[in-house]
Parts: sequence; C-alpha cells; structure tokens
Amino acid sequence: MIKSAHLPDLFTLQSIFEGIQDAIYCHDLDFRITNWSPAAERMFGYTEQEILGQSVFMLIPDDKYSEKERLMQEVLNDKRISQYRTVRLTRSGIQIPVTLSLSPIKDDKGQIIGMSQIAHDVSFEHQAEEKQSMLAAIIESSEDAIISKSLDGIITTWNKGAEHIFGYTEEEAVGQPITILLPADRLTEEETIIASLRGGEKVDHIQTIRKTKDGRLLNISLTVSPIKNRDGVVIGASKIARNITSQKESEKLIAKHIERLELLNVVGRSINESLDLQQILQQVTDSTTRLTGAAFGAFFYNQVNQEGESYWLYTISGARGEAFANFPMPRNTALFHPTFSGEGIVRSDDITQDARYGKNAPFFGKPSGHLPVISYLAVPVKTKSGEVIGGLFFGHQEKAIFKEEHEELVLTVASQAAIAIENSMLFKEVQELSAKKDEFIAMASHELKTPMTSLFGFLQLANRNTGEGIAKNLLERAIRQLEKMIVLVSDLFDVSKIQSGKLQLNTEYLNLAILIQEMKESFLQAHPAHILIIEMPEESFVNADRMRLEQVLTNLLNNAVKYAPQEKTIELKVQHLDNVVLTSIKDFGPGISEENQRHIFSQFYQAKENKDGSSGLGLGLFISKDIIERHGGQIWVESEPGKGATFNFSLPLA
Repeated sequence: MIKSAHLPDLFTLQSIFEGIQDAIYCHDLDFRITNWSPAAERMFGYTEQEILGQSVFMLIPDDKYSEKERLMQEVLNDKRISQYRTVRLTRSGIQIPVTLSLSPIKDDKGQIIGMSQIAHDVSFEHQAEEKQSMLAAIIESSEDAIISKSLDGIITTWNKGAEHIFGYTEEEAVGQPITILLPADRLTEEETIIASLRGGEKVDHIQTIRKTKDGRLLNISLTVSPIKNRDGVVIGASKIARNITSQKESEKLIAKHIERLELLNVVGRSINESLDLQQILQQVTDSTTRLTGAAFGAFFYNQVNQEGESYWLYTISGARGEAFANFPMPRNTALFHPTFSGEGIVRSDDITQDARYGKNAPFFGKPSGHLPVISYLAVPVKTKSGEVIGGLFFGHQEKAIFKEEHEELVLTVASQAAIAIENSMLFKEVQELSAKKDEFIAMASHELKTPMTSLFGFLQLANRNTGEGIAKNLLERAIRQLEKMIVLVSDLFDVSKIQSGKLQLNTEYLNLAILIQEMKESFLQAHPAHILIIEMPEESFVNADRMRLEQVLTNLLNNAVKYAPQEKTIELKVQHLDNVVLTSIKDFGPGISEENQRHIFSQFYQAKENKDGSSGLGLGLFISKDIIERHGGQIWVESEPGKGATFNFSLPLA
C-alpha cells in the first residue's frame, strides 16, 4: 500500500498503483523515498517500512552514479524521461536491467516538490537478446554448414560453415533452391525430407551425398529440423550438414588396418598357442596371402631329418596342390635363389619381364599346368642368427598388386614364423628340462625341510641353555641364517606344489584389519628401526586362507625393508573400491624399472639393478601372485625409478 505524508492527493490512486506490475516509487527533493508500491517491494526486496525515508541512491549501483545528476536535472527542469535503459540494485546486491520513466511531482502552485519513478524489469528481454546474440555467434562460427530454407526448398540463411563446405558465398546461395547441393540421383531425397518436415518430424543424422559448387561429391551427415511460427505451424526447415568425407575415408583405412591387425593377431595367437608346425605354417601362409591381396601363396620350409637329408615341406594358399605337382627344388632356380640365399626381398610388378624369369622352372612358372604370375613377391624367413630357413612366395595374375607396405606386413609375419619354427624344435627339449627341474625342486625341498626343521629346533634349544658370550652370539647368527634357509626351502616347496596343482587354500571369513594389526607387532619387533604407517577401515571382511594371506603380507613388507634399506618408513593402506578390498604397501626406496616390472612376478626372477646382495631365489612374488589369484584377486606393482614402489593386491569383498 502506498503511503505519503507529503502527497495526500495520491490516496485516490492507491488501488490503481497496487495493481501495477512495474515498481513505482517517489522521492522528495532531498532524494528521500516517500512512496513505495507493492511491485517495488517485489522487485527490489525492501519492505515499505525499511525503505521509506531512505535515499533513492540505495537503488543505484556505484558505476551508475554519474547518470543520476543528469537525469535528476532534466526532471527538475520539468522534463519527463521515458524508457531510459539502465540497471538498478536490489536489497541482496543483484543488479537487474530496467527501463525507467521519471516524472516531476508538483504542488498546487506548480512548484516541483519531488519526483516519481516507474521501473520496468527487462531481465527476460535482456536474457533473450543475449541468447539470440550467442546463438547467432555460434551459428556463424560453426564449422558445420547451418542452413535454413522455406518449405518450397528456397535457401533463406547460409552461414560461414556452409560457405566453407559447399563453396557458395551467402550472396550466391540465399534465394537459390536447395537442390543446387543435390546430385541428380539424390533429388528424391528432398521430397522425402520435406514430407517429414510438414508432419513436424525431425530428420536425424542421415548420411548422404551432397555436391559442392565445383562439382565435387562429399559425404555428409545431415540433421533437418522443422521451423515453426508462434502458432506451431511449420514454415520452414533448418539443416545442419557436417562434412564426413575424410571421416569416411579414415573409416575405410581404419577398417583395412583393423582387418590386418586382426590377421596379425590371429597369426600371433596361432604361433603362441600351438606348436603344431604344419598348422602354424598353414596359418602363416593363409594370413599373408590375404594381407597382400595375392591370388595364391606358398611357404617353403627347409627341414633336415635324422639322416641329415634336406627336403622341402610347403603349405599352399589360394591354389590346389596339383598346381605344384612335380615342382623342382626352388633353391636351384635363378629367380628363387636371391630369396634362399638371404639377399633380401624380391618384388616385381611384372615378373615376366625379369631377366631371371624362365631361366629355370620357376615357382609360379609359365610352363603348361603351372599357375600364371605377373605380380610377384618373395620374402625370406630368417632366424635371429640370420639363417634362411624358408621363404614366403606370393603371386597374382594382374600387374602391380604388391606394394612396399605388403613387404613390411609379410616381414612381420615372417619373423613370427621363424620364431615358431625354432620354438617347435626347442619345445620338447624345454619340456624335458622343465620336468627334470620340477622333479628335482620337489625332491630337494622335501628332503631338506625335515633335517633343517630338526636342526632349527636343536639350535634354539642350545641357544636357550648357553650363557652370554661368543658361543651364544654364534648360535644366534646360525639361527638367523637357518631361518633364511627354511624360508627358501619353503618357497621351493610351495613352488613345487603350485606347479603340481597341490597348493590348497583353507578359506575362512576373516577381518583383514585384525590380521594386519596382529602382524604389525611382530613386524616391528623384527624391524625396530622401521616405521609402519597403517591406514585402513575397522572392518574389511574377506573369504581367505589366513596363513596364506599372512604369507603374502609378510613377503611384501619384508621386500619393502629389503629393497629400501635406507628408508625407514613404510605405508600400508586398505580401502574398499566397489566390491573389492584393495591393499597397498608402499616403500620410498629406489623404485623398480619398467623392464623389471614386467617380469617381477615371474618364477626365479631377480631384478637386474638389485646389487645390494640381498638373498632370495626370486620366488616370493611368484608365490604371492599365485596365492592372490587363487583367491580370485589380482596383484600388481606401480613404480617409477627413484620414487619408491607400491605393491597392490585386491581381494573380493566378502
């Protein structure tokens, strides 16, 4: 409600003012507010009781003070100001854009005694203008073509992206039919799109072909949306066209590379998973024939039997075996000689023009009954020592089929084939040696464990009954060394059980946090100079073998002491991640190189940079890995040289 002690004639307008949505307020010549409408309270946040008698300048931001004198002076000169755009300040300090209308207030004698102001909040219009400007800037700066057209297909707007993609300037395109962008065989697409738009439907991400000003055809991803007026009637369409030509070309290239990688992967798996020589060589031949695009290919492999006689085994791809019937020994031909002598790769766009062609009965020769060859590619298969043990040969009846990239692909496979051949010859020997090694480890560890355990008991008994002196000192040193030996033998025994599949787990529902607390005391007793910082929740329940889990933790903690002897702080952290319990043990020693990280969990592996003379057979981490994986978990290491190492293992949360 508007109240005024100075302007009683305004009471008659009270009901009108209360219904007006714009803020109305008055002030005297001292700029003290005398009237304050309900709309002003809603707009600025001040109640009538708070604002009456206060300076009108409370509503003016600091940076707008300069306008007050000019506006006030004009009003005092009996002028009215309408729709002046500015900003005003709310009680909470928020600036709102408004339009002001200012009028002088006069008494009965016509003297100016104050001023009235009507403030209209234009925030919505201001935001709309900003949004419109932002959208216009986005459209103009977009790399995509953004075009609008009428329902009869006439272009009405054209951005810079459209000019860049299609070559037409805005002046050239606006007013033209959209069909200037359509190839002749795509004109029916426009009819289909217009029909969908008339029904208010959006055409989303169709891939099609469009034509540029200079006649080039582009692969385009097209999205078309209807444009509606205020009444919801479709009056046109907006199009967003993205040039995906390079993307399509990349997709084809990627698909080609993926196919090659898949073939290489298949060959690699075949070599790694199988030691059947004939199967491996056939896979190599089939894959390289596909990789090169050859019509046919063959693999010749020189094998020496027990009598020392040399003969050729071959695999064929893309041709029947009859094509190679009565085929002469390839080493004796002029054309094949460079391959088997190790001179290098032979590639020819037309082998029939080669001076060596036809000198001897060739691999794919021209005599009647042999396969026709124009394009020719031959790649030697060498061992690491450089010995040529075979060759991959490819042929095609058309010219210039094989390129340099095919040479590189075949060389990659050829090196794998050489490894496969050597592996097959070594496999049995390795198996025999491995079996003997496992048998020896199992027998030795079993035979050593019993007398060493007895000896350990005798030494402890003797130590308890020996007074202080040299003898006691020697006994204690002997006990420590014997403890190391018992650990080594136990590790060997565990390894033999792992390899024979006899390492069993006695799982129970246990709290890992309690186990770690129990281990902390014994660890600090054994290593009094070290600090063990533990961060873990009070409960971390897992289903695990207590003894084996303690074995893993002990091994990782002892390693942290052993391989970081100068650093006395070790951090142990347990946390819950999703459905697993993650345990991390971090030391601050010299760290582990990337090469050693790849092998550190391998059996009998010792880090190359480990020069501190620490004992061990390299079995602790191998055994720990097997124990964790048998629990359904994982173990890994994270390290950078010079920044310490963190060993992590995860177990399923019970």
